Amino acid sequence: MIYKDDITNLKTDISEKIGQKIIVKGTLGRSKSFEKEATIQKAYPNLFIVKYEENERNVTYSYTDVLTRTVEVQVLNGDTYTPLIPPVETTKKVKMV
Repeated sequence: MIYKDDITNLKTDISEKIGQKIIVKGTLGRSKSFEKEATIQKAYPNLFIVKYEENERNVTYSYTDVLTRTVEVQVLNGDTYTPLIPPVETTKKVKMV
């Protein structure tokens, strides 16, 4: 479940990273995925704009795209890219007998 605080925190994080290089990962359906380098251009109340490096194209994403993991965003910190949203840890349920 996505809470209002989650969206507010993500908006703040993305607004602070305007101009930074990122990697955007997502799926295009039918086992097709993409991974592109981009730069965060602008942040608005409901969405943010990134500019892809390879074709100089602007693309918009909503904050819920990132929170629902439809799109994964990794931010360049020095020499390495770190996820904007930490990966979800999956736990295995053990059936008690």
